[in-house]
Amino acid sequence: MEYVQERVATLHDFTDPVPDAPTDRAAVVVPMTERDHASLAAERVFTALERVGPDRVVVALRADEATAPRVVDWLDRFDLALDVLWCDGPEVNEAVDAAGLDGERGKGRDVWLALGVAARSEYVVVHDADTKTYSKRHVPRLLFPLDHGRSFSKGYYARVENDRLYGRLFRLFYAPLVRALADAHDAPVVEYLGAFRYALAGEFAATCEVARSLRVQRGWGLEVGTLGDAFDAAGVAGTAQVDLGKHEHDHRAVSGPSGLSTMSQQVGAALLRVVEEGGVAPDYGTLSNRYREAAATLVDGYALDAAFNGLSYDAADEREQVETYADAVAPPGEDTRLPAWSEAPLSADEVVAAAERDLEAIR
Repeated sequence: MEYVQERVATLHDFTDPVPDAPTDRAAVVVPMTERDHASLAAERVFTALERVGPDRVVVALRADEATAPRVVDWLDRFDLALDVLWCDGPEVNEAVDAAGLDGERGKGRDVWLALGVAARSEYVVVHDADTKTYSKRHVPRLLFPLDHGRSFSKGYYARVENDRLYGRLFRLFYAPLVRALADAHDAPVVEYLGAFRYALAGEFAATCEVARSLRVQRGWGLEVGTLGDAFDAAGVAGTAQVDLGKHEHDHRAVSGPSGLSTMSQQVGAALLRVVEEGGVAPDYGTLSNRYREAAATLVDGYALDAAFNGLSYDAADEREQVETYADAVAPPGEDTRLPAWSEAPLSADEVVAAAERDLEAIR
């Protein structure tokens, strides 16, 4: 156990706290895919939320037409005030397209739709539905800093399962890339990005004003892009990170269309766009090699830490992953972010109305 403070206020799990927090004034956003439907992890999440008692739960559902009705029926079992947004519904898609926001669909787009609805509450909490170790403590812990002067909070946790270190994309890509940038650039935005103990965690909370200011990445760059906008909206003084204990999530393969290598490309683009907007001009001609050097140092450290704890660790495999991720160290390319809800050519009421029509049509 440690008690070190980072650049942002860091709240530790010393006593397994369930702090007093304004859960009744918060909306909880839960992005779900059809594979989450009726899983033990999702069951645990929604059962725990019943005990938390938030103002609303906004489910951003990505599912095909055959599966969506079953998911909605399953969600109806829970004693929660629910807004279900079928993000693949024809009416929702038509509303988004009519606003000129057509484009890539993915987790980021789903969360963006839900944020507009959730930000009608005073506070917004976002977390995934696949956390096997989810606890009723998570929402109040994330909300606590917001009730004490902060406007953005980020969850962090350990990823140790089956006697192995996980969190590979964070450990082997994000962390060494930020370290390489920090070694070359003394910039506040880089220092901010480096302060988070698990920057790729999907759990965060924000005031409705901050939530409405987020320009959401459409795909897997969601978490990094959120940190970039949080830096602008909340800054160091308005930010906290909160210990959520040890998490167990589903794991992804490195290769494949939804694997870690694809995710690294989107995370890298989002990260490098954030630092460029923060006034940093990376030397892309040398950055890949500097990333590899930083990653090599970290891999040595992970190997020692794993040995110290009696964990299994394949250093050669981790070095191979570093080489795979190095291809993602490149200029960010086209900006396809969705607009902040405070400036969007679409209202949350329009999204809710479209979602209600979609659900009526399939039930």
